[in-house]
Amino acid sequence: MVERLVPDALWNLFQRVVPEAPSRPQGGGRRRHGDREVLAAIVFVARSGCTWQQLPSASFGPSGATAHRRFSEWTRARVWAKLHRLVLDELGSRGELDWSRCVIDSVNMRALKRKDLTGPDPVDRGKYGSKIHLITERTGLPLSVGINAANLHDSQALIPLVKGIPPIRSRRGPRRRKPGKLHADKGYDYSHLRRWLREWGITHRIARKGVESSQRLGRHRWPVERTMSWLAGCRRLHRRYERKAKHFLAFTTIACTFICLRRLAC
Repeated sequence: MVERLVPDALWNLFQRVVPEAPSRPQGGGRRRHGDREVLAAIVFVARSGCTWQQLPSASFGPSGATAHRRFSEWTRARVWAKLHRLVLDELGSRGELDWSRCVIDSVNMRALKRKDLTGPDPVDRGKYGSKIHLITERTGLPLSVGINAANLHDSQALIPLVKGIPPIRSRRGPRRRKPGKLHADKGYDYSHLRRWLREWGITHRIARKGVESSQRLGRHRWPVERTMSWLAGCRRLHRRYERKAKHFLAFTTIACTFICLRRLAC
């Protein structure tokens, strides 16, 4: 089970970003569970959508409480963002990332608890939820991800999301973090966003309200919509169960990492 959920390729990358185990005084205490077993337990929770209490400890070793505690520690250490960037570096060094065109979009998720970064969803009868923002490269691999309240307008997330694209290795030349073009729907049709993208040297392809028909919108934007459906493979994202926004973002980043890992394994 552990080797299936955490294959050797993932484990080798994870070892490069996981912090060292804290030193313990001599004598007493229980043996610390291995990082690979705990990572497998976290991946199982992400994919199955079960609660931490429902985690079958007999299959992994660590209990749900132990897995959740280690998950919180690694989230504070930004392990998931580092792992995602490391996978992107591997893809970039192989020439698997197409920077000629990137796409931005968002999807709303209902939240079961009214905590930070939640708000009334205008398209879901005012039910409280969160919004996942995503930028993908041309083929649909996620480059940058963020979350906000469901009632935040999409346009307010464009600048932070573009700035959040990390410098990624290339097959030749320096690291890259800016696409040649950025496609977006009419929700991002604002002059200040177009101006900001031009200043950053990014060609904008933003649909204009009342000008362009809906038939033209999906010609270059369908990869990000497909990636949004891929996120559904992480059943933990079907609803927002986490009280803390950083934990919900951590599961979203884990899902994006596995989407990239599938391309890396090809």
